[in-house]
Amino acid sequence: MAAIAVTRTAHPKPRPADDTLAFGNVFTDHMFLMDYHQDRGWHDPRIVPYGPFTLDPATCVLHYAQAVFDGLKAFRGQDGAVRLFRAPKHAERLNRSCERLCIPRLDPELILQSFTALVGTDQAWVPGKPGTALYIRPTVIASETFLGVHPSSSYIYFVILCPVGAYYAEGMNPVKILVTDQYVRAVQGGLGEAKTSGNYAASLYAAEEAKRQGYTQVLWLDGVHRRYIDEVGTMNIMVKIGDEIVTPPLSGTILPGVTRDSVLTLTRDWGLRVSERPIAIDEVIEASRAGTLAEMWGTGTAAVISPVGELGYKGERIVINGGRTGELTQKLYDTIVGIQYGTAPDRYGWLQEVTPAQSRAA
Repeated sequence: MAAIAVTRTAHPKPRPADDTLAFGNVFTDHMFLMDYHQDRGWHDPRIVPYGPFTLDPATCVLHYAQAVFDGLKAFRGQDGAVRLFRAPKHAERLNRSCERLCIPRLDPELILQSFTALVGTDQAWVPGKPGTALYIRPTVIASETFLGVHPSSSYIYFVILCPVGAYYAEGMNPVKILVTDQYVRAVQGGLGEAKTSGNYAASLYAAEEAKRQGYTQVLWLDGVHRRYIDEVGTMNIMVKIGDEIVTPPLSGTILPGVTRDSVLTLTRDWGLRVSERPIAIDEVIEASRAGTLAEMWGTGTAAVISPVGELGYKGERIVINGGRTGELTQKLYDTIVGIQYGTAPDRYGWLQEVTPAQSRAA
Protein backbone atom coordinates (compact mmCIF):
# COMPACT_ATOMS: atom_id res chain seq x y z
CA MET A 1 0.00 0.00 0.00
CA ALA A 2 1.12 3.53 -0.73
CA ALA A 3 2.11 5.80 2.12
CA ILE A 4 -0.54 8.47 2.46
CA ALA A 5 0.49 11.56 4.39
CA VAL A 6 -2.30 12.91 6.60
CA THR A 7 -2.52 16.54 7.66
CA ARG A 8 -5.49 16.99 9.96
CA THR A 9 -7.50 20.18 10.09
CA ALA A 10 -6.97 22.54 12.99
CA HIS A 11 -10.54 23.77 12.65
CA PRO A 12 -13.06 20.89 12.55
CA LYS A 13 -16.50 21.88 11.28
CA PRO A 14 -19.73 21.15 13.14
CA ARG A 15 -21.42 18.03 11.78
CA PRO A 16 -25.03 18.38 10.69
CA ALA A 17 -27.79 16.35 12.31
CA ASP A 18 -28.89 13.35 10.26
CA ASP A 19 -32.44 14.72 10.01
CA THR A 20 -31.22 17.88 8.25
CA LEU A 21 -29.22 16.22 5.47
CA ALA A 22 -30.09 16.98 1.85
CA PHE A 23 -27.74 16.06 -1.02
CA GLY A 24 -24.50 17.73 -2.00
CA ASN A 25 -24.34 20.87 0.13
CA VAL A 26 -22.26 19.92 3.20
CA PHE A 27 -18.69 18.60 3.02
CA THR A 28 -16.41 16.94 5.56
CA ASP A 29 -13.19 18.19 7.16
CA HIS A 30 -10.67 16.57 4.79
CA MET A 31 -10.02 15.67 1.16
CA PHE A 32 -7.64 13.35 -0.67
CA LEU A 33 -5.22 14.79 -3.23
CA MET A 34 -2.74 13.29 -5.68
CA ASP A 35 -0.87 14.78 -8.63
CA TYR A 36 0.21 13.55 -12.05
CA HIS A 37 2.97 14.81 -14.30
CA GLN A 38 4.12 13.07 -17.44
CA ASP A 39 7.68 12.92 -16.08
CA ARG A 40 6.71 11.45 -12.68
CA GLY A 41 3.42 9.65 -13.13
CA TRP A 42 0.90 9.71 -10.28
CA HIS A 43 2.61 10.82 -7.08
CA ASP A 44 2.30 12.46 -3.64
CA PRO A 45 -0.93 10.90 -2.31
CA ARG A 46 -2.09 12.87 0.73
CA ILE A 47 -5.05 13.77 2.91
CA VAL A 48 -5.32 17.46 3.74
CA PRO A 49 -7.91 19.83 5.23
CA TYR A 50 -10.83 20.47 2.88
CA GLY A 51 -10.30 23.71 1.02
CA PRO A 52 -10.31 25.51 -2.33
CA PHE A 53 -7.90 25.05 -5.23
CA THR A 54 -5.96 27.89 -6.82
CA LEU A 55 -6.07 27.56 -10.61
CA ASP A 56 -4.47 29.71 -13.28
CA PRO A 57 -7.07 31.27 -15.61
CA ALA A 58 -5.48 29.31 -18.46
CA THR A 59 -5.77 25.92 -16.71
CA CYS A 60 -6.94 23.71 -19.53
CA VAL A 61 -9.80 22.00 -17.68
CA LEU A 62 -11.54 25.38 -17.56
CA HIS A 63 -11.45 25.64 -21.34
CA TYR A 64 -11.55 22.10 -22.73
CA ALA A 65 -13.43 20.16 -20.00
CA GLN A 66 -10.92 17.34 -19.66
CA ALA A 67 -12.44 16.08 -16.42
CA VAL A 68 -14.02 12.88 -15.12
CA PHE A 69 -15.59 11.86 -11.84
CA ASP A 70 -17.45 9.04 -10.16
CA GLY A 71 -19.65 8.61 -7.12
CA LEU A 72 -20.15 5.93 -4.49
CA LYS A 73 -21.32 5.73 -0.89
CA ALA A 74 -20.23 4.61 2.54
CA PHE A 75 -22.92 3.36 4.94
CA ARG A 76 -23.02 3.03 8.70
CA GLY A 77 -24.65 -0.27 9.58
CA GLN A 78 -26.81 -0.97 12.60
CA ASP A 79 -23.71 -2.53 14.15
CA GLY A 80 -21.88 0.80 13.85
CA ALA A 81 -19.44 -0.46 11.21
CA VAL A 82 -18.80 1.69 8.11
CA ARG A 83 -18.82 -0.08 4.76
CA LEU A 84 -18.30 0.98 1.15
CA PHE A 85 -20.68 -0.38 -1.49
CA ARG A 86 -19.06 -1.88 -4.62
CA ALA A 87 -15.96 0.30 -4.40
CA PRO A 88 -13.85 -1.80 -6.86
CA LYS A 89 -16.56 -1.44 -9.52
CA HIS A 90 -16.49 2.33 -9.13
CA ALA A 91 -12.69 2.40 -9.31
CA GLU A 92 -12.86 0.37 -12.51
CA ARG A 93 -15.40 2.75 -14.02
CA LEU A 94 -13.35 5.80 -13.05
CA ASN A 95 -10.40 4.39 -14.98
CA ARG A 96 -12.58 3.65 -18.02
CA SER A 97 -13.74 7.26 -17.99
CA CYS A 98 -10.11 8.39 -17.71
CA GLU A 99 -9.13 6.36 -20.77
CA ARG A 100 -11.94 7.89 -22.82
CA LEU A 101 -10.78 11.42 -21.89
CA CYS A 102 -7.05 10.67 -22.52
CA ILE A 103 -6.29 10.87 -18.79
CA PRO A 104 -3.62 8.46 -17.46
CA ARG A 105 -5.06 5.50 -15.55
CA LEU A 106 -4.65 5.34 -11.80
CA ASP A 107 -3.58 2.26 -9.88
CA PRO A 108 -6.93 0.63 -8.95
CA GLU A 109 -5.61 -0.34 -5.52
CA LEU A 110 -4.56 3.25 -4.86
CA ILE A 111 -8.03 4.47 -5.86
CA LEU A 112 -9.52 2.07 -3.30
CA GLN A 113 -6.96 3.17 -0.73
CA SER A 114 -7.90 6.80 -1.31
CA PHE A 115 -11.52 5.91 -0.50
CA THR A 116 -10.80 3.92 2.64
CA ALA A 117 -8.14 6.26 4.00
CA LEU A 118 -10.27 9.37 3.55
CA VAL A 119 -13.49 7.79 4.84
CA GLY A 120 -11.50 6.46 7.78
CA THR A 121 -10.13 9.90 8.53
CA ASP A 122 -13.60 11.47 8.45
CA GLN A 123 -15.44 8.39 9.73
CA ALA A 124 -17.31 10.41 12.36
CA TRP A 125 -19.10 12.18 9.49
CA VAL A 126 -20.80 8.98 8.30
CA PRO A 127 -24.45 9.44 9.33
CA GLY A 128 -26.33 6.61 11.00
CA LYS A 129 -29.98 7.26 10.21
CA PRO A 130 -31.56 4.87 7.64
CA GLY A 131 -31.72 6.59 4.26
CA THR A 132 -28.54 8.59 4.85
CA ALA A 133 -24.97 7.88 3.76
CA LEU A 134 -21.57 9.43 3.13
CA TYR A 135 -21.26 10.22 -0.56
CA ILE A 136 -17.75 9.84 -2.02
CA ARG A 137 -16.83 11.92 -5.07
CA PRO A 138 -13.51 11.03 -6.77
CA THR A 139 -12.59 13.44 -9.55
CA VAL A 140 -9.72 13.97 -12.01
CA ILE A 141 -9.12 17.32 -13.70
CA ALA A 142 -6.51 18.44 -16.22
CA SER A 143 -4.22 21.00 -14.58
CA GLU A 144 -1.69 22.08 -17.23
CA THR A 145 -1.70 25.77 -18.14
CA PHE A 146 -2.14 26.31 -21.89
CA LEU A 147 -4.56 27.33 -24.61
CA GLY A 148 -4.79 24.78 -27.39
CA VAL A 149 -6.73 21.58 -27.89
CA HIS A 150 -4.64 18.60 -26.79
CA PRO A 151 -4.45 16.37 -23.70
CA SER A 152 -2.91 17.88 -20.60
CA SER A 153 0.50 16.76 -19.33
CA SER A 154 -0.55 17.16 -15.68
CA TYR A 155 -3.62 16.27 -13.62
CA ILE A 156 -5.08 16.51 -10.13
CA TYR A 157 -6.93 13.60 -8.59
CA PHE A 158 -9.04 14.51 -5.60
CA VAL A 159 -11.72 12.91 -3.43
CA ILE A 160 -14.25 14.80 -1.34
CA LEU A 161 -16.95 13.50 1.01
CA CYS A 162 -20.48 14.67 1.61
CA PRO A 163 -23.00 13.36 4.18
CA VAL A 164 -26.28 13.04 2.32
CA GLY A 165 -29.97 12.29 2.64
CA ALA A 166 -32.36 11.50 -0.22
CA TYR A 167 -31.31 12.66 -3.70
CA TYR A 168 -34.82 13.44 -4.88
CA ALA A 169 -37.22 15.49 -2.78
CA GLU A 170 -39.77 12.73 -3.41
CA GLY A 171 -37.53 10.21 -1.64
CA MET A 172 -38.82 6.72 -2.47
CA ASN A 173 -42.10 8.13 -3.76
CA PRO A 174 -42.65 7.89 -7.54
CA VAL A 175 -41.17 10.67 -9.67
CA LYS A 176 -42.46 12.25 -12.88
CA ILE A 177 -40.17 12.02 -15.91
CA LEU A 178 -40.37 13.98 -19.18
CA VAL A 179 -39.36 12.15 -22.35
CA THR A 180 -37.57 14.52 -24.73
CA ASP A 181 -37.19 14.01 -28.46
CA GLN A 182 -36.04 17.59 -29.03
CA TYR A 183 -32.67 17.51 -27.29
CA VAL A 184 -29.81 14.99 -27.49
CA ARG A 185 -27.38 14.07 -24.73
CA ALA A 186 -25.15 11.47 -26.41
CA VAL A 187 -24.63 9.42 -29.57
CA GLN A 188 -22.67 6.25 -30.28
CA GLY A 189 -19.02 7.11 -30.65
CA GLY A 190 -19.39 10.05 -28.28
CA LEU A 191 -18.83 10.39 -24.55
CA GLY A 192 -22.13 8.94 -23.29
CA GLU A 193 -20.50 5.94 -21.61
CA ALA A 194 -17.96 8.07 -19.70
CA LYS A 195 -18.77 9.88 -16.46
CA THR A 196 -17.43 13.19 -17.64
CA SER A 197 -18.48 16.74 -16.86
CA GLY A 198 -19.49 17.55 -20.43
CA ASN A 199 -22.26 14.95 -20.41
CA TYR A 200 -23.91 16.66 -17.47
CA ALA A 201 -23.54 20.12 -19.01
CA ALA A 202 -25.34 18.75 -22.08
CA SER A 203 -28.28 17.69 -19.92
CA LEU A 204 -28.93 20.95 -18.08
CA TYR A 205 -31.12 22.84 -20.55
CA ALA A 206 -33.59 20.03 -21.08
CA ALA A 207 -33.67 19.26 -17.36
CA GLU A 208 -34.59 22.86 -16.54
CA GLU A 209 -37.32 22.78 -19.16
CA ALA A 210 -38.68 19.57 -17.65
CA LYS A 211 -38.77 21.17 -14.18
CA ARG A 212 -40.73 24.13 -15.54
CA GLN A 213 -43.33 21.63 -16.73
CA GLY A 214 -43.53 19.93 -13.34
CA TYR A 215 -41.24 16.96 -13.98
CA THR A 216 -38.32 15.78 -11.86
CA GLN A 217 -35.98 14.67 -14.64
CA VAL A 218 -35.57 13.97 -18.36
CA LEU A 219 -35.63 10.59 -20.09
CA TRP A 220 -33.31 10.80 -23.07
CA LEU A 221 -33.93 9.04 -26.36
CA ASP A 222 -31.19 7.91 -28.75
CA GLY A 223 -29.49 10.70 -30.64
CA VAL A 224 -29.98 9.26 -34.13
CA HIS A 225 -33.58 8.05 -34.41
CA ARG A 226 -34.83 9.84 -31.28
CA ARG A 227 -36.94 6.79 -30.69
CA TYR A 228 -35.10 4.36 -28.43
CA ILE A 229 -34.79 4.91 -24.67
CA ASP A 230 -31.29 5.71 -23.40
CA GLU A 231 -31.27 6.83 -19.76
CA VAL A 232 -32.51 9.47 -17.35
CA GLY A 233 -30.17 12.39 -16.67
CA THR A 234 -29.10 10.99 -13.30
CA MET A 235 -30.11 7.32 -13.56
CA ASN A 236 -30.24 4.28 -15.77
CA ILE A 237 -33.80 3.23 -16.58
CA MET A 238 -35.65 -0.09 -16.41
CA VAL A 239 -39.20 -1.06 -17.34
CA LYS A 240 -41.33 -4.13 -16.63
CA ILE A 241 -43.70 -5.00 -19.45
CA GLY A 242 -45.70 -8.12 -18.76
CA ASP A 243 -43.23 -10.53 -17.22
CA GLU A 244 -40.17 -9.04 -18.98
CA ILE A 245 -37.76 -6.59 -17.37
CA VAL A 246 -36.13 -4.47 -20.08
CA THR A 247 -33.23 -2.03 -19.88
CA PRO A 248 -31.24 -0.45 -22.74
CA PRO A 249 -27.96 -2.21 -23.61
CA LEU A 250 -24.53 -0.75 -22.96
CA SER A 251 -23.99 0.38 -26.52
CA GLY A 252 -21.77 3.38 -25.83
CA THR A 253 -24.43 6.05 -25.24
CA ILE A 254 -25.31 5.37 -21.60
CA LEU A 255 -23.36 5.14 -18.39
CA PRO A 256 -22.57 1.58 -17.20
CA GLY A 257 -24.28 2.10 -13.85
CA VAL A 258 -23.08 0.15 -10.83
CA THR A 259 -26.59 0.06 -9.36
CA ARG A 260 -27.85 -1.02 -12.80
CA ASP A 261 -25.43 -3.93 -12.65
CA SER A 262 -26.56 -4.75 -9.10
CA VAL A 263 -30.21 -4.85 -10.17
CA LEU A 264 -29.46 -7.07 -13.17
CA THR A 265 -27.55 -9.45 -10.90
CA LEU A 266 -30.40 -9.63 -8.39
CA THR A 267 -33.25 -10.03 -10.87
CA ARG A 268 -31.45 -12.76 -12.79
CA ASP A 269 -30.65 -14.59 -9.57
CA TRP A 270 -34.34 -14.37 -8.69
CA GLY A 271 -35.15 -16.19 -11.91
CA LEU A 272 -36.90 -13.27 -13.57
CA ARG A 273 -36.95 -12.67 -17.31
CA VAL A 274 -34.44 -9.91 -17.99
CA SER A 275 -33.48 -8.37 -21.33
CA GLU A 276 -30.79 -5.86 -22.21
CA ARG A 277 -32.14 -4.73 -25.55
CA PRO A 278 -33.19 -1.58 -27.43
CA ILE A 279 -36.67 -0.50 -26.40
CA ALA A 280 -38.55 2.22 -28.26
CA ILE A 281 -40.63 4.77 -26.40
CA ASP A 282 -43.50 3.69 -28.68
CA GLU A 283 -43.29 0.19 -27.18
CA VAL A 284 -43.66 1.68 -23.71
CA ILE A 285 -46.64 3.78 -24.79
CA GLU A 286 -48.31 0.81 -26.48
CA ALA A 287 -47.75 -1.34 -23.38
CA SER A 288 -49.40 1.36 -21.27
CA ARG A 289 -52.44 1.41 -23.55
CA ALA A 290 -52.59 -2.39 -23.53
CA GLY A 291 -52.37 -2.51 -19.74
CA THR A 292 -49.09 -4.48 -19.72
CA LEU A 293 -46.82 -1.67 -18.52
CA ALA A 294 -46.40 -2.90 -14.96
CA GLU A 295 -43.54 -0.85 -13.47
CA MET A 296 -40.76 1.56 -14.35
CA TRP A 297 -37.82 2.63 -12.19
CA GLY A 298 -34.46 4.35 -12.30
CA THR A 299 -31.23 3.01 -10.84
CA GLY A 300 -28.28 5.04 -9.60
CA THR A 301 -25.86 5.54 -6.73
CA ALA A 302 -27.50 8.76 -5.56
CA ALA A 303 -31.13 7.61 -5.44
CA VAL A 304 -30.50 3.80 -5.39
CA ILE A 305 -33.92 2.87 -6.84
CA SER A 306 -36.38 5.57 -7.90
CA PRO A 307 -39.89 4.50 -8.98
CA VAL A 308 -41.33 6.31 -12.00
CA GLY A 309 -45.01 7.08 -11.52
CA GLU A 310 -45.62 9.17 -14.61
CA LEU A 311 -44.10 9.79 -18.04
CA GLY A 312 -44.75 12.85 -20.15
CA TYR A 313 -44.35 12.45 -23.92
CA LYS A 314 -45.61 14.68 -26.73
CA GLY A 315 -48.21 16.28 -24.53
CA GLU A 316 -49.50 12.94 -23.22
CA ARG A 317 -49.20 11.88 -19.59
CA ILE A 318 -48.73 8.16 -19.01
CA VAL A 319 -49.44 7.04 -15.45
CA ILE A 320 -47.61 3.86 -14.42
CA ASN A 321 -49.03 1.43 -11.86
CA GLY A 322 -51.56 4.02 -10.77
CA GLY A 323 -48.72 6.37 -9.85
CA ARG A 324 -47.66 4.02 -7.05
CA THR A 325 -44.39 2.23 -6.31
CA GLY A 326 -44.46 -1.24 -7.83
CA GLU A 327 -43.91 -4.47 -5.91
CA LEU A 328 -40.68 -5.37 -7.73
CA THR A 329 -39.37 -1.81 -7.49
CA GLN A 330 -39.89 -1.87 -3.73
CA LYS A 331 -38.28 -5.30 -3.40
CA LEU A 332 -35.20 -4.14 -5.29
CA TYR A 333 -34.88 -1.05 -3.13
CA ASP A 334 -35.32 -2.99 0.10
CA THR A 335 -32.81 -5.65 -0.96
CA ILE A 336 -30.05 -3.27 -2.06
CA VAL A 337 -30.51 -0.95 0.92
CA GLY A 338 -30.54 -3.98 3.22
CA ILE A 339 -27.18 -5.09 1.82
CA GLN A 340 -25.77 -1.56 2.08
CA TYR A 341 -26.71 -1.17 5.74
CA GLY A 342 -25.73 -4.71 6.68
CA THR A 343 -29.26 -5.86 7.58
CA ALA A 344 -29.37 -8.32 4.66
CA PRO A 345 -26.69 -10.86 3.72
CA ASP A 346 -23.99 -9.71 1.28
CA ARG A 347 -23.93 -12.81 -0.92
CA TYR A 348 -22.00 -11.07 -3.68
CA GLY A 349 -19.12 -9.56 -1.70
CA TRP A 350 -20.25 -6.02 -2.55
CA LEU A 351 -19.30 -4.46 0.79
CA GLN A 352 -15.88 -3.36 1.98
CA GLU A 353 -15.54 -2.46 5.64
CA VAL A 354 -13.45 0.57 6.59
CA THR A 355 -11.36 -0.76 9.48
CA PRO A 356 -9.56 1.21 12.19
CA ALA A 357 -6.23 0.31 10.55
CA GLN A 358 -7.39 1.88 7.27
CA SER A 359 -8.54 4.98 9.09
CA ARG A 360 -4.94 5.54 10.25
CA ALA A 361 -3.32 5.03 6.84
CA ALA A 362 -0.37 7.38 6.71
